[in-house]
Amino acid sequence: MAKEGVKAREIKRQKLVAKYADKRAELKAAGDFEGLDKLPKNSSPVRLHNRCKLTGRPRGYMRTFGISRVLFRDMALAGKIPGVTKASW
Repeated sequence: MAKEGVKAREIKRQKLVAKYADKRAELKAAGDFEGLDKLPKNSSPVRLHNRCKLTGRPRGYMRTFGISRVLFRDMALAGKIPGVTKASW
């Protein structure tokens, strides 16, 4: 499980990206790269990293479900994810 500070930092980045999205788009369209440089570093969407919503695990993230592969497997086997069944042939 990720440290609480790491999870909080990622949430803070998401808020900054959302806050500056319109301004960033305007500056990009105008070609004002000096203006872009003056925005906070963490307001760039490139700096975001997908993390599991429940544990904060950064690797093995499944975008469709928003959780890591480890939790996905546990929840699928427990029947907590609708429409997902274990394959057998």
